Amino acid sequence: MYYDPVEALDRDSLEALQVERLKKTVANARKSPFYKERLKDFDLDEITRASDVEKLPFTTKDDLRSQYPYGMLTRPVDEFVRLHASSGTTGTPTAIFYTQRDIDRWADLMARSMYCCGCRRSDVLQNTSGYGLFTGGLGIHYGSERLGMLTIPAGAGNTKRQIKLIRDFNVTVLHIIPSFALYFAQRVREEGFDPAEMPWRIALIGAEPHSEEVRRKIEETMHIKCYNSYGMSELNGPGVAFECQHQKGMHVWEDAYIAEIIDPETGRPVPEGEVGELVMTTITREGMPLIRYRTRDLTRFIPGQCECGRTHRRIDRITGRADDMIILKGVNIYPMQVEQCLMAMPEVGHNYLIELFTEGVSDQLKVKVEIKDEYFVEDMRVLQGLQKKIAKTLCNEILLTPRVELVQHDSIPKSEGKAVRVVDNRRK
Repeated sequence: MYYDPVEALDRDSLEALQVERLKKTVANARKSPFYKERLKDFDLDEITRASDVEKLPFTTKDDLRSQYPYGMLTRPVDEFVRLHASSGTTGTPTAIFYTQRDIDRWADLMARSMYCCGCRRSDVLQNTSGYGLFTGGLGIHYGSERLGMLTIPAGAGNTKRQIKLIRDFNVTVLHIIPSFALYFAQRVREEGFDPAEMPWRIALIGAEPHSEEVRRKIEETMHIKCYNSYGMSELNGPGVAFECQHQKGMHVWEDAYIAEIIDPETGRPVPEGEVGELVMTTITREGMPLIRYRTRDLTRFIPGQCECGRTHRRIDRITGRADDMIILKGVNIYPMQVEQCLMAMPEVGHNYLIELFTEGVSDQLKVKVEIKDEYFVEDMRVLQGLQKKIAKTLCNEILLTPRVELVQHDSIPKSEGKAVRVVDNRRK
């Protein structure tokens, strides 16, 4: 039933394991220049339960940048076998280092995650994610091989080749980002194939925030079951949390991480079930442990135990980021609110773009929305009615009336990586 018996460990035993590993992590972290100074006055005896992690200071992305390149490492550089880094070309990047043991543990967590959502050794996985400094490609790849699946490292783009590989080798599991999945289903039809007759059965999706409406749309258009996942490079990559087959939240692997959800403003824990910022502590990583890392991702703990029997707590899908909130005319808006409204409307296609701009002395919001071909008619009254309907729906959610521009299907430029959803052209 489980890939690893620890998945169903009783809560008391799981917490005891977390406490033991947290103490070892703090002791190990002190070997790095950064934490040696940051934790020099901390007494390990203060840790008696997992929640005592709150007594430790936060770590932020700015800390990682300030310690670039080697300030977070607990051992000499020649003991590391892998480096991943942020993809930015300006400013100071963040670099994440892995020992061989870190790589092995990451592969184990990924294999566990895939097994959790129904992948088995007999499956064939096609990885449509980019490889390189981005952790998604290699993380999925190593986990797939660890589980024993035949693994096809197709990489990003080249949709025709992707389709041929899927058909030729009876691919049953796809790793694909949500925005590309919707585009991919369309291309499958354009090539003359019915998605319902493709061999796939499972899609592993993640890497970018997406709504439940988008997940359901992918499932309906591709005739596939989609399982959400959570990860970030700083925490290894994918495999931090994963949905099981019940699709009711992502299990955080608490034998490898201690998760907290805090108020982004106060830094204090929020009540169970309320949305806040996810804070993560790695408790099995040896080369570059992170303590109370502020992810800036917004989610909540889902109360209660999952029907699957796994005891590790679940987090809800990421609803946005604490740092991607748009403040317009005194109103706080998250891009995910816009997506949830649009994807619930039958007339809307797969893509949209939020544009912020300054007109005169005030900032304005415009939403470009791709409309399905059958609704993009020549009758202006019909289009104006749809425009007003979308604007009203969005206003009810975000408390502002945006300008809505209807555009033809497939007219908004797409990227092979994460979808660009917001363009901010406001005067600074």
